[in-house]
Amino acid sequence: MPARRPTMTDIAKQAGVSQSTVSLVLNDVPGTKVSPATRELVLAIARDISYPLVRHVRSSAAPARNLILYLTDELATSPHAMQTIDGATNTAWEHDCLVTVFATRSDPEREAAILAQMLAHPALLGVIYATIFTRAATIPAVLREVPTVLLNCHARDHAMPSVVPGEVLGGFAATMHLVEAGHRRIGFINGEPWLEAAAERLKGYRQALTTADIPYDAALVRQGDWQVGSGFEQASALLALADPPTALFCANDLMAVGAIDAARKLELDIPGRLSVVGYDDQDMARYFHPPLTTVLLPNGEMGRWAAETVIAQARAGVPGRRHHIKMECPLVVRDSVAPPAPR
Repeated sequence: MPARRPTMTDIAKQAGVSQSTVSLVLNDVPGTKVSPATRELVLAIARDISYPLVRHVRSSAAPARNLILYLTDELATSPHAMQTIDGATNTAWEHDCLVTVFATRSDPEREAAILAQMLAHPALLGVIYATIFTRAATIPAVLREVPTVLLNCHARDHAMPSVVPGEVLGGFAATMHLVEAGHRRIGFINGEPWLEAAAERLKGYRQALTTADIPYDAALVRQGDWQVGSGFEQASALLALADPPTALFCANDLMAVGAIDAARKLELDIPGRLSVVGYDDQDMARYFHPPLTTVLLPNGEMGRWAAETVIAQARAGVPGRRHHIKMECPLVVRDSVAPPAPR
């Protein structure tokens, strides 16, 4: 079995310094405040454990390429962006790489300016190009000349490696969980239908009904806007029907919270009188009362896959394969689902 390649983590442990300090020394980053003694200690340990210094020490001839540009349209609209960034940065660190993050705010001029600066950076290894909403994206032509992976989006011609959530199977799993609990009147509160995620979660819902030989009833499907208020409003309308649903599948956890609030206003016990399933697995889902059954968006895993793929592509020196990955969205079973109550 081949010996494990030494890493910056090994050096940091032996030197008693942070991994960031090791990276600054080995990459000879100018302007850093590292004492000469610490610098010499780090370099001595690196030589002792046969760490490949040539690849990491700066030189005018061949600067180290260990920087990944993470370019996204938005950061602050939800926690999902930070989860994918965490997955990417942690994986990059394991490969002795660093990630720098820029948000364009969907401004083409800002995007072009960032790319002009970063693609000229001597340490740039590759690019992760991300979007906050899953969609087909128009990819800047210049990225076709650089190792690039698309995260939560895909090119229309699938010319670049990309990873998105498997939303159809996520919607299918959520609905089938309610079917298997005995429900046949299952309401669905979706987000805006023009979003790819909403369209695919609806497709999964309908496929599960078809699998269970349950007729699709358009009256049980309502459109929300991903916010708590719309979950409350649409759930209230569904529960006011002459033949109301015994279960609700909400296309995100925020709308599920609104739906539960609507049920409680009507004094319907959750899950005794109404079962509820959400989507996203936000932190609040596990702390709600009862804890919410939901579907996990694999943001961290997508970030890890993107970083691993762009690093492998760059270090191999060949274009990435044209593969479009749909990552599993697993069901997280908690306490908000039970068999339907007798009529």
